Amino acid sequence: MFSTSGALGSSIFHALWRDIPKINDDNVDEDESFLISFPEIPSSPEFPWWHLPPASRSYKKGDHDFESFRMTMLANMKSWGIVYNTFEGLEGVYIDHMKKQIGHDRVWAVGPLLPDKHGPMASARTGSSEAPPDDLRASKTATLSEGQMSALVGALKLSKVGYIISMKASDSSSFEEDVAAGQGFVVKGWAPQLAILEHRAVGSYLTHCGWNSILEGIASGVMMLAWPMGADQFANATLLVDELGVGKRVCEGGPEIVPDSNELARLLDESLSGDLPERVKVKELRDGAMKAVKEGTSRDLDMFVKIVCEV
Repeated sequence: MFSTSGALGSSIFHALWRDIPKINDDNVDEDESFLISFPEIPSSPEFPWWHLPPASRSYKKGDHDFESFRMTMLANMKSWGIVYNTFEGLEGVYIDHMKKQIGHDRVWAVGPLLPDKHGPMASARTGSSEAPPDDLRASKTATLSEGQMSALVGALKLSKVGYIISMKASDSSSFEEDVAAGQGFVVKGWAPQLAILEHRAVGSYLTHCGWNSILEGIASGVMMLAWPMGADQFANATLLVDELGVGKRVCEGGPEIVPDSNELARLLDESLSGDLPERVKVKELRDGAMKAVKEGTSRDLDMFVKIVCEV
């Protein structure tokens, strides 16, 4: 199995579907904020009920579709081997945990696997101006509700950051004033995210905490502002903010949760400070990622190929 989630997210998914949380009327409140803990996982993470994936929260015992999905998830952990797009310095403790859970060592960390920023798409330039502003300071990629987009527009206008944002062409009118003033740059459609993140002028990265985006942010050494919305993103945000200290939370939740524009503007401005500990730590983690590419990833990948060939 090749996991599209990191080892921590995978550990939580496995624990959820192996031992479905028993929920009764006594511990269900209106905002679903009661905690679900995972004591067997390193650091004993716990999350509010509403942070867990919708499929596990709406599970119906005996329902054919739910039971089929559950068996599929559990079967993944019975695979002959598991390959993760991660590296030892990022999730070593969770890689070891998964080995113990599945009862063998055929678990490989072959990341960070990154897109080719020098490929034919990497030089594509679409948008509302010919080039990003000279002082390109903040980058973000996410899919937001109308209310969240309105709050983000308000925060960017209140802040002092220069920014680049990738969005649908139909949504770009909100940023025309900033573009004209040189504060913002709008990419209409696809954007070469990794190439942008590695630009020396990028000071922070507002991310929904998808696993690929996290790896690209770490590999670029950019402090991240976490805005998780679903799936494994809450676990990834916990890893980034609480365990690794390479980012800060700015908001969390689905389309019904809208951040305060003033507070978000403050966090955007604060994220550009040069002496933040998160900025130091993420550069250290970037060095670990680059070392993994040169040493650990190649070793794990070679071992994986060798064992596959012997089977």
